[in-house]
Amino acid sequence: MANNNREKLFAEFPQVDTARWEEVINADLKGADYERKLVWRTGEGFDVRPYYRAENLEGIGHLDSAAGEFPYVRGVESHNRWHVHQTVEVKNPAEANAEALHLLDTGVDSLEFRMTAELSAADMDTLLKGIVLTAVELTLSGVKPAHHAELLIDKVEREKLPKEELHINFCIDPLRNLSLNGAFCSGNGEKCFERIVALTRRAAGYGDVRTVTVTGNIFSDSGSTIVEELAFTLAAGHDYLVRLTEAGLSVDEAAQAIRFSMSVTSDYFMEIAKFRAARMLWANIVEAYKPECGCSCKMFQHALTSAWNQGVYDPYVNMLRGTTEAMSASIAGVHSLEVLPFDAAYAAPDEFSKRIARNAELLLKHEAHFDRVCDPAGGSYYIETLTKNIAETAWKLFLEVEDKGGYVEAFKSGYIVEKVDASAAAKDKNIATRRRILLGANQYPNFTEKADASLAAEAVERKSPEGNVLKPYRGAMAFEKMRLRTDRSGKTPAAFMLTCGNLAMARARAQFSCNFFACAGIKVIDNTFFKSVEEGVEAALASKAEIVVVCASDDDYAEAAPKVQELLGGKAILVVAGAPACKPELEARGIVNFISVKSNVLETLEYYLHQTGI
Repeated sequence: MANNNREKLFAEFPQVDTARWEEVINADLKGADYERKLVWRTGEGFDVRPYYRAENLEGIGHLDSAAGEFPYVRGVESHNRWHVHQTVEVKNPAEANAEALHLLDTGVDSLEFRMTAELSAADMDTLLKGIVLTAVELTLSGVKPAHHAELLIDKVEREKLPKEELHINFCIDPLRNLSLNGAFCSGNGEKCFERIVALTRRAAGYGDVRTVTVTGNIFSDSGSTIVEELAFTLAAGHDYLVRLTEAGLSVDEAAQAIRFSMSVTSDYFMEIAKFRAARMLWANIVEAYKPECGCSCKMFQHALTSAWNQGVYDPYVNMLRGTTEAMSASIAGVHSLEVLPFDAAYAAPDEFSKRIARNAELLLKHEAHFDRVCDPAGGSYYIETLTKNIAETAWKLFLEVEDKGGYVEAFKSGYIVEKVDASAAAKDKNIATRRRILLGANQYPNFTEKADASLAAEAVERKSPEGNVLKPYRGAMAFEKMRLRTDRSGKTPAAFMLTCGNLAMARARAQFSCNFFACAGIKVIDNTFFKSVEEGVEAALASKAEIVVVCASDDDYAEAAPKVQELLGGKAILVVAGAPACKPELEARGIVNFISVKSNVLETLEYYLHQTGI
């Protein structure tokens, strides 16, 4: 029989109040500054404490709501059965159809066709041949989205398909065009919005048709913070809501026509909180317009793993990034999720990379059973606090956009691009100085990897379009461009680790230095230990390495570094690993090259490549 008595676990242990926790923490810090040591200042503009307790949840209003209940923080449904989404690029309708049928047989239940050219009605028939439209969620994107939406609706009506069983998304997004190109597809966008209204009215009576997709991932792909992506995505969504209602749609019709697509990055817990906060904020935005149906307040969320995080070098790391990002999105309770193939940054994904991408989701469903738990993060002191902080900070930024006249006016004024560019510059600086790690690019590179001959230089070339537009890029590009230049130079510069003095410090600094120089494609010659400076210099000269890195303890450098300098006799560039107290004395003796954790890795490596003739 089931025991109905609800016993409180660990009741025999006494309660420990927060003051006591703080007392013990401060004792362990031994006088160190609490705020500097333990409090993390996020790029989103708020602090994260080292721990949270139940008292931190006081005053959070949504905690009593369940999944499927307003304001939908815990999910818009009472389940977590997200759709496995994958995209097929349509160059040839017959070939795209064959690929789509294969995807549907291998676990995909949300299919996107990205058009590269305008299709005819016959092409649409070919593209959709054999696909049971009532059994799959279908998304159309790419060029001429409104034209292809009309073709699909024509097909549905011509074939008298059961409209109430169809689930279709059209990626019509005039604001995306404005954000990336600086202008609407035509004039001031009126024709675009007229077609959206017409399509929305034609789709009345369908099971679920979303005629507008707010492409929020363009902000993240351009280097924005999580809060900026959320705030600007909400602002764009609100702009659509206002324009569509002004064009004659009801609030319910307009809200239920909008789909949101957002990036999910590797900031694991922050991303879980972002999607939860997004649902709450959108619900409150729509609710203010007093819709007749409460379901109109539900945010339709699609998540796409981050393109900004992907790297060209050591690309299998992208599989790991995609998996952790997929975990964040699935835990957060999104409607559908697409994991980018690991090679998407530098090639047309092949069957292997696409299979691994969708299998990451299928594993989370069928082996990890993430779909069986609704909002597993709910009630977590940390994630609930993050959700609150992200919501408050994003709402403040959203209101700033509204004060400027809404998304379009704020964008045209340069405000949005200015904010995103500033965040991107901060991220770039953090990557250059290793405050932000991108594995395989600015830290822990694959030492022996060389760029494949098929890798196009354009894949690592960061484009900087002129004018007031967003500028998508990848965070690793600056390091990749530098390393590709080394790989294609025809030279093999080398850095020799001259390890001497204190063994433990010599090895630690050699490991640091190997990682440092390998990020530029410089060959590293590591050594366990040399018993004397003379032995080390002899080996260094025999290696013909252009760079010799002396690796020792701070106490050893005052004597060892000048001796290495003398014995090298200018036949190699001498570098000291670290920032020893004797650095001014060494500089006075002409030793000017130092690398440490405080170095700007990108600028320093560019300097050494230049010194070696690359």
